[in-house]
Amino acid sequence: MQKEWTKASLAKTIDHTLLKAIATEQSVRELCAEARKYGFASVCVNPTWVELCARELAGTDVAVCTVIGFPLGANASEIKAAEAALAVAHGARELDMVINLGAAKSGDWKAVEEDIRGVVKAAGGSTVKTIIETCYLTDAEKVKACEAAARAGASFVKTSTGFGTGGASVEDVQLLRKTVGDKLRVKASGGIRSYHDAILMLGAGADRIGASSSVAIIAELPE
Repeated sequence: MQKEWTKASLAKTIDHTLLKAIATEQSVRELCAEARKYGFASVCVNPTWVELCARELAGTDVAVCTVIGFPLGANASEIKAAEAALAVAHGARELDMVINLGAAKSGDWKAVEEDIRGVVKAAGGSTVKTIIETCYLTDAEKVKACEAAARAGASFVKTSTGFGTGGASVEDVQLLRKTVGDKLRVKASGGIRSYHDAILMLGAGADRIGASSSVAIIAELPE
């Protein structure tokens, strides 16, 4: 039976995202104002804006989400862990980290797992979403990446940064959901710009959507 979505219920599945390099303080404040107005699950911003967002969203149910090792995943594990700890200290409650993609493509799944584990430990109980950047991985590698995330104690697997060669697809969301089952949640991100896109991803098994077009996505729904 298909779920009947409202603005409020759909908003709770969306991380309202602004990760452009040239995002200004004013645009970040506007992002927070929209998140407060519509009740999005979180705002997802670059680490430099975490403190501002934590102040803007204090006393609301909207979480502050930031990115770690973004967008390439190629930082040293110690740097990712330190970045995660600082983000949490500044008020982040959710961390979207990019896995070590070079290690994944090399088949070094122990390195991938330990890289994730370091961020999970540094997060101190905050939600960690592992971005596996599906556009660069084979289906077999996507499965291995999900398994590494589960072993390392992550909360989510996430399809994409939005900065790679492709974003979320229904097929990838289905594969991630099938692989993690009920052990982890799934976030679809990258190229989700309409209500139709969002509903397809949620129907395929996503628990959360990452989008910069969040207001447009919920615009056609009733209150």
